[in-house]
Amino acid sequence: MRRFNLPDLGEGLQEAEIVRWHVAVGDTVEVDQPMVAMETAKAVVEVPAPWSGVIAALHGKPGDTIATGSPLVDFHAEESGAGANGAALASGGVVGHMPETDEVLTAPPPATTRRGGRTRNRVVPAARELARRLGVDVEALAGTGPGGLVTLDDVLAAQPAVPPAEPVAAIPRVTSALRPAVSDDVASTGELEILRSLRRAMAQSMTLARDNVMECTVFDDADIEGWKQGGDYTVRLLRAIAAGCRAEPGLNAWFDGSTHGRRVFQHIHVGIAVDTPEGLLVPVIRDAGNRDAAALRAEVNRLKQGARERTLPPADLKDFTIMLSNFGVWAGRYATPVVVPSAVAILGAGRITRDVVAVDNGIEAHRRIPLSLTFDHRCVTGGEAVRFLAAVIGDLEKPE
Repeated sequence: MRRFNLPDLGEGLQEAEIVRWHVAVGDTVEVDQPMVAMETAKAVVEVPAPWSGVIAALHGKPGDTIATGSPLVDFHAEESGAGANGAALASGGVVGHMPETDEVLTAPPPATTRRGGRTRNRVVPAARELARRLGVDVEALAGTGPGGLVTLDDVLAAQPAVPPAEPVAAIPRVTSALRPAVSDDVASTGELEILRSLRRAMAQSMTLARDNVMECTVFDDADIEGWKQGGDYTVRLLRAIAAGCRAEPGLNAWFDGSTHGRRVFQHIHVGIAVDTPEGLLVPVIRDAGNRDAAALRAEVNRLKQGARERTLPPADLKDFTIMLSNFGVWAGRYATPVVVPSAVAILGAGRITRDVVAVDNGIEAHRRIPLSLTFDHRCVTGGEAVRFLAAVIGDLEKPE
């Protein structure tokens, strides 16, 4: 009997949800045959069989969330499958290289070493930040995650004891006269829905942003009356972001709050917020500053379609250096878009309207795009932010 544990399907993702099984107990499978579709916070990934053999047990049903490193499938594996497995996985299978053994597969990554020979724990970035705030030494913790990974739960369990608070008066119960009328009918009361998949990932990202970013937002408008009719708003916004990054590169960056370190990039990878029925997804347009309008439009179309069909590979959903939210295609003039760490800026574009503006000695109605720029004020100054926004406006107001 061999047990196959869920591998890391992304970069440090801690869990994935079973979408559908392609196999059942008793089925005979071959190496690299798709066994199950797993949905992560980023994409739907097909997990192949690591061995040839007979399925002995499936750990979970569609809708279940499986932690990385937890049991997924048990096999009555063929002895000849081990060699084939090594060759197949070395060619780039999603599960990576797995040891040839009859034991439960756990493959902790090699420990890192500090200067002086001391080992350094592997720690979830959010857990390291939480430990810093709570005064917990993460290097002294024994991680309970896969391969000894220190998780948020490990840090919370190790936080110093809080002294008991002063006693307070008991809060009176709400009497039946004050309690709102509640029907037993679920349709009228609503039913608790546990967030899953993209919505759960969004909740986690927003919590991380709330706890780790000092956000500030500035607003302005770009007059686009000089545009030709039928202009491609998204492509023009992408071009304008590139102009802003060239004027103020510090907004095209990542910031690490735990080390107070900033990394400014020359390439401009723009994450575009795409609304889907399952929740928010952020595919990334690579090297936006060096693509012409036609190439940008083709890439936007590809990424939006892939996002809505949930067919984008993880590589298309990571490493953005700045973000764009084009929420105005539906409604809304201004907003306070949320910066997602480790990025430091996001530009929001509101609904285009015709506004009354003063020109020479009179007034006219012009088309204008409302703009909202949120930045991380820990590492971006107000001056840098408004100069970036001025460059964006200057590019948008060009006729072509």
